[in-house]
Amino acid sequence: MPEAIYTLALTSEFIGTLLIGIAVLRVHMRVRKEHGIDDRVLKAIKREQWLTKLGLLLIIIGFILSFV
Repeated sequence: MPEAIYTLALTSEFIGTLLIGIAVLRVHMRVRKEHGIDDRVLKAIKREQWLTKLGLLLIIIGFILSFV
């Protein structure tokens, strides 16, 4: 496997995992701050979904590139 593709695969997987971790932490911090789940927290969760989806996409790209 060419070194550039391997590096790209590892970088994509790392960034994807990091983005998912950040999204989860932000939602948990919001729930902790608000002491429950209300409309405000649900809106924050919906906003964080794009970060999670992007993270998952990068993990998938990294996985695929690791086999190229």
